Amino acid sequence: MSFRVKKQWLLARLYEPDLVIVDCRFALGKADAGRHAYEESHIPRAVYLDLERNLSAPVTDHGGRHPLPDAEHMAKVFGQAGISRDSRVVIYDDQNGMVASRLWWMLRFTGHQQTYVLEEGFTAWSQAGYPVTADLPVVIPATYDVELQGEMVADVEQVRKASLTGSATLIDSREPSRYLGLEEPIDAAAGHIPGAVNYFWKDLLTQQGSWKSPEEWSNHFQELPKDQELIIYCGSGVSACPNVLALLESGFTHVKLYPGSWSDWISYAGNTVATGEE
Repeated sequence: MSFRVKKQWLLARLYEPDLVIVDCRFALGKADAGRHAYEESHIPRAVYLDLERNLSAPVTDHGGRHPLPDAEHMAKVFGQAGISRDSRVVIYDDQNGMVASRLWWMLRFTGHQQTYVLEEGFTAWSQAGYPVTADLPVVIPATYDVELQGEMVADVEQVRKASLTGSATLIDSREPSRYLGLEEPIDAAAGHIPGAVNYFWKDLLTQQGSWKSPEEWSNHFQELPKDQELIIYCGSGVSACPNVLALLESGFTHVKLYPGSWSDWISYAGNTVATGEE
């Protein structure tokens, strides 16, 4: 099963009535950059959802830098964007699919099946000469019925158990220097969850920044066990989502996201930190 669509596919279906297009462009540390980019130019009919305002809960002591919202919040956000459980949803960003994958995962987590990530971002769409607009769409709110898929998430207790016993394979999606503990530009501590292996999410991309083929993804993950649970994390539960998508598309079935990720893990004083290679 593929969770991606090509820009040519979207172009051919741009005005089909059951299609909802979502722009998720976002720049970390630049709160309004994504919305401003959307207001300047976007794919026709696209609505905008912001990672921090719409797709995250307020930050507290635990839960990480981009806490997963509760069911009520997600139902409200998706419904106000015109998304129902019957919609087909195509999501794009300009961050190599990172933020788009977060929304893709949230929709899947709430029971939505027909949700896809655009393989290339807005810049590729625009440079191909495909239509763009600054006109804001008229959005008809929908009722979004949430049906949480609890098997898609792992909480900190499950992660502790996996770290201590090897009951699941922990996959760290951050760049190697952060995993190794050589640097930490964002969070309060450097290193990784003990026992985790490193699969940097950007290794899913070609040198041109587009996503690799399904065959390349399968080869990339070939050393991982398909009969064991996989728990995927990153810094705050966002850049782990491309790895979740790629693993599911590659035939792995026991794949969970740790939504709070590293920034949640280090918020608990008793959790240990590892550095270097495993």
